[in-house]
Amino acid sequence: MGRSADLPRGLVERYRAGPGGWPEDTGCPMLHVDMDAFYASVEIRERPELRDRPVVVGGVGVRGVVSSANYIARRHGVRSAMPTVQARRLCPRAVFLPPTFALYQQVSAGVLAIFREITPLVEPLSLDEAFLDVSGSLRRLRTTPAGVGAEIRRRVHAEHGIVCSVGVGPTKFVAKLASGLAKPDGMLVVPKTEVTAFLHPLPVSALWGVGKKTAERLFDVGLETVADVAAAPLPRLRRMIGVAMAEHLHALAQGHDDRPVVPRSAEKSVGAEETFDTDHHDRALLRRELLRLAERTATTLRSRGLRGRTVAIKVRYADFTTISRSRTLPVATDVTQEIYRTAAQLLDEQTPPGAVRLIGVRVEQLGAGESEQLALDAPEQGWREADQAADKARSKFGDLAIRPAALLGKGPDRAGTTKPGPDR
Repeated sequence: MGRSADLPRGLVERYRAGPGGWPEDTGCPMLHVDMDAFYASVEIRERPELRDRPVVVGGVGVRGVVSSANYIARRHGVRSAMPTVQARRLCPRAVFLPPTFALYQQVSAGVLAIFREITPLVEPLSLDEAFLDVSGSLRRLRTTPAGVGAEIRRRVHAEHGIVCSVGVGPTKFVAKLASGLAKPDGMLVVPKTEVTAFLHPLPVSALWGVGKKTAERLFDVGLETVADVAAAPLPRLRRMIGVAMAEHLHALAQGHDDRPVVPRSAEKSVGAEETFDTDHHDRALLRRELLRLAERTATTLRSRGLRGRTVAIKVRYADFTTISRSRTLPVATDVTQEIYRTAAQLLDEQTPPGAVRLIGVRVEQLGAGESEQLALDAPEQGWREADQAADKARSKFGDLAIRPAALLGKGPDRAGTTKPGPDR
């Protein structure tokens, strides 16, 4: 789906909720809630003196990438996924901050808790957005879908000090599109009877699944708006873009989307990775970074009550050649030292020498971690207890309250850390 920032808001202003109310929302049980400039907003909440400054969050090194930018920075052309060096050229007066993922995860968990108080049908897409189906909650809450959306916006701001935008509609596609067009800090309500009127004036890039190449192909044959796609004969679309894509886009353009909200599914993996500002050959330094990433990954696993059996590493070399290696353990783990020990063995035994640009650790084959199965050849005991004690100290005094001794002192310059996988 096209970037919401690129879509024409003037075409949909009549669907915007305001102090006087909102359009008819009967038959519109789908909500899409999206935090506005989430990482940047959380950082500004922690540092209110930055509220009127352009703020950019992401990798701060020469190879860094923008993860989030507040709307002041966006007015200068800064966008997520943009190289940080380009963002600095566009907005040299911006405040550039490295991401604080543990803090974002904490705020995200609090926001999701609000959603789940309203309905059990919550489908998180990432740390900062989710679908909700509120059809079963309206009678209990004695309100309407848009009333739920307004209450969510109020509570998110009151309890977490950030703002969100909400889309309300009869389908997931319409709700997600509406939330993007409501930004920043707004709510759009698309009545069930006006779905095609809402969709048809929009450019084809608004359709979910239409990327740059597909949009260009459609433009080349005169299909510029959603209405054009809806009116196009289906056989013609099939010849142009293939059967599956044609049928998918034609259905969306007609306002059809029968996908249900699917509550959180099991995560497949958890991990983190680092991109260095300069390439590194030193294996001792790389092992130190593996320890840092193993600690971050294990902390995330424990916070989610998960353990995993397979440890994997990713190594990207200076020429962008990327290799992955993995090993399955006899017993699932969430222990930093076990994850690190396995990752270091993979690095030493299964990866060739060379200048390394990026390194990562992941744990896969996840399951609930309530009980522990002991193995006859288990390594020395006590590491899990040490990790649990460290978790308590960090929750009380911050992420840097306690660290492995090997990680004290200055490490290599890093362009940025990739966050753990979405909490789905």
